[in-house]
Amino acid sequence: MSRIGKLPIEVPNGTTVSVEGQTIKAKGSKGELSLVLSELITPKLENNELTVSPREDLVQAANDRIEAEKARGRRLPTFAEALDSKARTQWGTARARAANMVEGVSNGYSKTLELVGVGYRAQMQGTDLKLALGFSHDVIFKAPDGIKLEAPKPTEIIVSGADKQSVGQVAAELREFRPPEPYKGKGIRYQGEYVRRKEGKKK
Repeated sequence: MSRIGKLPIEVPNGTTVSVEGQTIKAKGSKGELSLVLSELITPKLENNELTVSPREDLVQAANDRIEAEKARGRRLPTFAEALDSKARTQWGTARARAANMVEGVSNGYSKTLELVGVGYRAQMQGTDLKLALGFSHDVIFKAPDGIKLEAPKPTEIIVSGADKQSVGQVAAELREFRPPEPYKGKGIRYQGEYVRRKEGKKK
């Protein structure tokens, strides 16, 4: 079995989860998200635990294959080996995405960026982020739906939201405005990111 896929997802207090066919909906203090799973995967909610598993006919086919190999006296494949390859890859992915969704609406996700460089500054203009990055003009970045931007310090940006993928995408877009350069390390970097430095030309 998939080591990740078979693990149940506990629904925290204050978070509601519903399952309608292939669609999982989650609502919590940080927002509301939905996820549509592949038709190869079946979601199930029971006793405040969310589980995902391969479709019943695919499970039966895998068990039949194991029994057939046993009857022939051959090496028995594991359940994961006997399972349809597409269902096997979708199983763990579906569980990870569902777990991220439940965690996101319950506690949220955040990424912190640091601005390094003389004159590099960030400040909020309403819900928009204004960046001074050494260009001839300031950069104005509008927060997408479901994303909150904060600049608690002129050299720090916090991106937060319920959707893990969206938080990571917005943080990457902000970093791309001025990626860290390798000589002096100036630019926008993730908090704790190691920037490999190069030695400048010697005269």
